[in-house]
Parts: sequence; C-alpha cells; structure tokens
Amino acid sequence: MSQQAVTQNANYGRLGLWAVKAAYWLQDLVFPPICGHCGRVDTRFCRVCRDELARHPLQISHHKLERLDDVCTTGAQQDVLASAVRAFKYEGATDLRDLLAERLIMAVSRQSWRLDLVAPAPLHADRLLERGYNQAALLGERLAHTLGIRYEPGLLGRVRNTRQQARLSSRERRRNVVGAFAADPAARGLSVLLVDDVVTTGATLSECAAALRARNAEAVYAIAISRA
Repeated sequence: MSQQAVTQNANYGRLGLWAVKAAYWLQDLVFPPICGHCGRVDTRFCRVCRDELARHPLQISHHKLERLDDVCTTGAQQDVLASAVRAFKYEGATDLRDLLAERLIMAVSRQSWRLDLVAPAPLHADRLLERGYNQAALLGERLAHTLGIRYEPGLLGRVRNTRQQARLSSRERRRNVVGAFAADPAARGLSVLLVDDVVTTGATLSECAAALRARNAEAVYAIAISRA
C-alpha cells in the first residue's frame, strides 16, 4: 500500500471512532445502554461481566491454516467471551480492548515464535468509515506495545470491499476474500504476526498470509481472541 493510502485509512479510523463514540453518547441519552452479556441496564458491558471476562480461563488452541506457520486462539466463541467480542466489534464497547488484548498477550508470550512485527487484519476504507474503527487494529496496537514489537497497521490493506464474512457460508467466505488483500513490499524477509478477533473458517487470515507470502515474508503467524 502507498503511504498516502495508509495515512488516509488512519485518518478514516480516527474520524470514524470519534463519530461512533458521539453517536453512542447521543443514543444513550435517549435509550439506556444494555450490557451485552447479562442485559443489565446503563452500561454496554457491566462491571460484573467484566470481572467474569477477566476470570475466563485461557484455553489456547492451535489451528492449521493454509499459508500460515501457526494460528493460535485463546478460547471458544461462547459464553462471556463471545459476548465481549460481539460488544467490542459491533456495539462500540472499545473499552474492552485491554481485557481482550491481555488474553492475546498471555497466549503469545507462551509461544516460541520469532516475530518482527504485528499487523492487524485490515478493513476496507468504506467498512472502516461505516464501523468507525478496526477492532483488530485496536488489539494489535496494544499487543505490539506491550510485547515491544513493531506495529505496522499499513503492512496489509484491502484492495476491494467484500461482503461481511459473518453472513456467509464456509464456501462463500473463502470465495469472498480471494485476492482481497495486498501487502507492502516491506514485508520481505520479515516474520509477521497477524491479529484478528475470531477465527471461523480462517479464510481471511489465509488470504492475508497469501498477500504477505507474495511479498516474500519469511514467516506468518496469527493470533485471535476466539475460535468459532
């Protein structure tokens, strides 16, 4: 991706996140927010459920996906973990980032991966404007900072918009993202850690890895909060 495109996406992200927070603030003035896990009123994810999330056991699993050296998730997409990911991704509960990122940090610290940098699974600029933020980028930035690893949000980009994966079958998911990503030539010779929220079929991560391999990345790993 060009530096101009990276900067544009970053600006879209900052503007969109501000707009999302403002929209939720206005909405909350009229309709009290509801906890995404237990249904308590007046908060998007209540303190009781945050404490439950903090205590939720780390269940590290490894997955084999095409073009990736290893893929790791921290738990199944169910119970409080599923509710937290959904609230974080779709309901503007971005303040859950630290609790969710902590799971990634603990999981990565237990691996023997040699890593040069962290890169989030990218959103198309249109989707970024629509959602207001890239949940994978929020997680990846915190993970990289804590581990002392380079963070490169512009290493990968979407070269075309795609349908939402959550609405598609397994076969449709694979077709939907074929050729959807491009990597910067700077990936050459590097060991890259991809960050995403959920692994379902793994189609998105596989295509991201394909784009990095096309730029001669030395190794590609992936970490995600949960597995569907």
